[in-house]
Amino acid sequence: MHSSEKRIATSVLVIGTGGSGLRAAIELAERGVGVLAVGKRPKADAHTSLAAGGINAALATMDPEDSWQQHAADTLTESYLLANPQTVRIVTEGAARGIEDLQRWGMPFAREEDGRISQRFFGAHTYRRTAYAGDYTGLEIQRTLVNRATQLDVPILDTVYITRILVRDNAVFGAYGFDLTDGSRYVIHADAVILAAGGHTRIWRRTSSRRDENTGDSFRLAALAGCRIRDPELVQFHPSGLIAPENAAGTLVSEAARGEGGILRNQLGERFMARYDLERMELSTRDRIALAAYTEIKEGRGSQNGGVWLDVSHLPRQTIMTRLPRVYQTLLELQMLDITKDPIEVAPTAHYSMGGVWVRPEDHGTGVDGLYAIGEAASGLHGANRLGGNSLIELLVFGRIVGQAAAEYSAGLDAQRRSAEALDAARAEVDELLAADGPENVRSLQRALRDIMTEHAGVVRDESGLLEGLAELTAVEARINDVGVHPDIAGFQDLAHAFDLKSAALAARATIETALERRETRGCHNRSDYPDLDPALQVNLVWSGPGSVEREPIPPIPVEIAALMREVSTGGKLVE
Repeated sequence: MHSSEKRIATSVLVIGTGGSGLRAAIELAERGVGVLAVGKRPKADAHTSLAAGGINAALATMDPEDSWQQHAADTLTESYLLANPQTVRIVTEGAARGIEDLQRWGMPFAREEDGRISQRFFGAHTYRRTAYAGDYTGLEIQRTLVNRATQLDVPILDTVYITRILVRDNAVFGAYGFDLTDGSRYVIHADAVILAAGGHTRIWRRTSSRRDENTGDSFRLAALAGCRIRDPELVQFHPSGLIAPENAAGTLVSEAARGEGGILRNQLGERFMARYDLERMELSTRDRIALAAYTEIKEGRGSQNGGVWLDVSHLPRQTIMTRLPRVYQTLLELQMLDITKDPIEVAPTAHYSMGGVWVRPEDHGTGVDGLYAIGEAASGLHGANRLGGNSLIELLVFGRIVGQAAAEYSAGLDAQRRSAEALDAARAEVDELLAADGPENVRSLQRALRDIMTEHAGVVRDESGLLEGLAELTAVEARINDVGVHPDIAGFQDLAHAFDLKSAALAARATIETALERRETRGCHNRSDYPDLDPALQVNLVWSGPGSVEREPIPPIPVEIAALMREVSTGGKLVE
């Protein structure tokens, strides 16, 4: 044991302090159950705070015909039939309660003059069911949850990096980690662990995630604990991420810019969506617009920097200032660009992990006793294309359910068995990295890995490219063993980046191996060598380690929901 090792015991440990982690922690605290939440980013600035568009629930405040059943039908249609119907039912049926919880804790939703919560259209929804707060809904949700957690005195450590979940005989008993500031170690003993550490979109070069988030931590922590990863190949590429400046590449230009009448053009000045979706044009679905932009760029009609142009300059200045304030501000700050006068250079950007850790629909248990996964770390709701606004409601619904499940699991334990071997292995892993003085630079390997994923497993994929990507990845994995890690007086970020890199490599392998197996084009997954949808591949792909991909059948859709399923036009709707 290290002299600087802190030992903490809690009933439930939550890894991740974004929306789903905080919602679970609140549920536990309200039930009087001991909980500790840890995160590697400051809680006020978790990834959830970047979500702009809104949060879905069939409240029927604007369209009285709406129902949770219709919300479920829209979600399943848009998933290209890869979502789990039970997961979908739980989220859509529990959505109104999620909104009520937020209201009770002071969330400032936009409202109509008579006091009802306003709801707006988002792409592929039959009715208006997206509640929002300006174009910073995620930020307000995060603030609301942080405030509630503070009221309940939920202990939150937001400078702790978890490196291992501790397991003995397929049952969890805690986690190991280190402090990002002073490097002190933590052994956290817990009856149950809730994994809420996000997705893996940071492993592409252009991404809407910032540099130390969504590096695939959830995937690695889960896989090493004995869990499986489902559908990692299903990644949503947002059509409009910035290209410059380099350090902000991938920052999103809200889809509200297209919803309000923005036009997409290629370098020749052509309004190219006419070639891909004449009816819906710029209001087509995310996967189609991303594919269209990618194709224009790939075929040589892109801008100098490898993008396309998104133009809102023809809109009234008043519209831009009131409806797109954050887009206006962001471009001014990052590029000194005035969007009321000039077009914005954008390209598809890795945005959301629709797959994630394999979980049971009813309680999001992972198959390892006492270990749960929620939020973007989990899988089952989105299939091959996520409905805008569904990710935020998922956090609230499953945060609550899993908080309850973990509380009951903890209360039902008659004893907890720990393992000195598991703890020694976790400790040794950190020791070895700290002592590592190899020639390889963690940062440059991260960049190499992101280049591989961008080049070979981006918006469009094919067999030869994926195989080449796998070979290049194998070479990078070998080099990871020779890194040098050098913490300094400013903190232990270097050690954190080394763990980020290990996670990213595992997530990359899972993604490429399942993308090879999915020999079809479905939703966000485009295979140029298999351009059609294959009914035989209406399955989830489950990865349980290098070279191991299994097909998992999806339960049938209940009749009452199947009856409501149809293609929904996105005319005049935002698709955030």
